[in-house]
Amino acid sequence: MRIVVVSAGLGVPSSTRLLGDRLAATTAAAAGTTGPAPADVRVIELRDLAVEIAHHLTNGFPGRTLAEAQRAVTQADGLIVVTPVFSASYSGLFKSFFDVLDKDALAGKPVLIAATGGTARHSLVLDHALRPLFSFLRAVVLPTGVYAASEDWGAQGLDARIARAAGELAALALALPAGRPAGAAGGHGTGAHAGAGDEEELTVVPFEEQLAALRPTG
Repeated sequence: MRIVVVSAGLGVPSSTRLLGDRLAATTAAAAGTTGPAPADVRVIELRDLAVEIAHHLTNGFPGRTLAEAQRAVTQADGLIVVTPVFSASYSGLFKSFFDVLDKDALAGKPVLIAATGGTARHSLVLDHALRPLFSFLRAVVLPTGVYAASEDWGAQGLDARIARAAGELAALALALPAGRPAGAAGGHGTGAHAGAGDEEELTVVPFEEQLAALRPTG
């Protein structure tokens, strides 16, 4: 199972990257208890791609590093996205990266949304900004999002939210065909699109039903 973390943290060290790492490690651990093989985790730091993203927005062509990141996101079995809060929403760098993805790259893909901020008052960013964005991109947004304010680090409640969200991501990513979430297509800028022989019928199954099918019976 391939898990990709997209972190929009700007500082070094970054609390946004730290949250992404903890979510990824917990997801990998959850997948390892039920999956056939250990999860492969890759982290994409958007601050390292800022110049290429800006160039792509102006000329329409991704640089080599950005194109590789786009392919990794498109081919992932599950995605963890983490942004710091700016002006009560996601950062411009975070939004710009998803603006330059192929329009079908996230279709049917499980996405765990997360954010960091200085105060708990910004926790609504998950439902007011991140969830609508990834729903528009036709991703399968997990029911549990994770927000970490400055006072949450080291608090017991954060660990519980991380464990719950990671368990949901591991369960759904393992339930979908490896590397081929329903409706996914080739990455932007590569010219890869599904041909006539590659078409798949998209069946929409409510998330709760998918989780219920994975729970032990009896």
